[in-house]
This record gives sequence, structure tokens and C-alpha cells, in this order.
Amino acid sequence: MLALSIEQQSWAHRVPVGWKLAALFCATVVVFPLTDLRLLFGCIALAVTLYLSLGRSALMMGLVALKPVWWFVIIIAIYHGFIGDLSRGMVIIVKMVALLGLANFVTMTSRLSDMMDWVIWALSPLRLIGVKPERIALAFALVIRFIPSLNHRASVLQDAWRARAKRHLGLRIVAPLVISALDDGEVTAEALRARGGVE
Repeated sequence: MLALSIEQQSWAHRVPVGWKLAALFCATVVVFPLTDLRLLFGCIALAVTLYLSLGRSALMMGLVALKPVWWFVIIIAIYHGFIGDLSRGMVIIVKMVALLGLANFVTMTSRLSDMMDWVIWALSPLRLIGVKPERIALAFALVIRFIPSLNHRASVLQDAWRARAKRHLGLRIVAPLVISALDDGEVTAEALRARGGVE
């Protein structure tokens, strides 16, 4: 669900990644306890404004990055409709979209290497108890890098299914997508081992 960095430079690219991650953390702390839909939709409006400040192409890229979220939206809506609490479901959905939109904005306007450097710096006190922050930073980077890759792989599988069958794809995509993710993980692990692993 997280998007890769966009190429064109902007004011957001010039903001230090530490400040952006700190702002995202603060936004999460503020938004998470909110239950007023008016305030939550205001958070979405803020996210949309941030994207538009980079241009319409950035907004479209952000919307595309949120495409996988709609499966969760449908599941949450169905569940809360079943238990008769749609208003609570709407709060969860709007909150999720707002926070993921803001998180995507940060990743789209930050270089992955800068985020890794910041994570290593922020977690450097953990060296005192034997934890290597470089490993955590690498895991962080792999998550950010693989999510867009999996989104693209899912789109390719969906297109391939539509080209060969008239039936709705449904959950049939899950098994091949999981197998593909495991294969990618194994290839990445082998590449890391071939380079000496992570110090």
C-alpha cells in the first residue's frame, strides 16, 4: 500500500525525512482516537491538499497506491453492516484511508536510503542491548519496497485472469500471489546471503 518515491522534486522532498516521519507519528497519535467523522474527513482533505501541492499526477499516484485498501474497506463495511454498527465501521474506514494516505505521502516524497539512515540513527540506542539497527532498517526498507511490487504483481495476475476467463477472479488470486511473494522473499534472502548478509 505504500508508494515508491516520485521522481520530480518538490517542497516536500526538501523537508528532512526525520521531520516528515515525526509529523506522521504525531498525525497518527492525533487521528487514532478521533471518532468525529467531520474531523476525520478533514484529515483526508488535508492529505488530498498535500498531494495536490505536488500536482495532479501525484494525487493520482496516491489514489492508485490506495487501491489495495478497498478490499479492507469492503470487509470492514460488510462486517459492521452485519453487526448493525455501520457508523463505527465508517469511522474505521475513514481513519485508515487518511493515515495510509499520509504515510504514502511521506514515502512518495522521501528517498528510501534517507529513511533507512534515519531509522538507523533513531534506533542507535538499541546497540547498548545488542540489537543492530541496520537489520531493522533493512526490514523497514524491504517492506516499503515489496508492497508496491506485490501490488503490481497482483495487477498482472488480475489482467492475466481476465484475458483467459470470464468468471470473476475473487479470492483465486490469493494463492498465486502468496507463492509469488514467497519466491521473491527467497530470492532476496539468497541475494543477501551472497553478499555476506547484514552486519
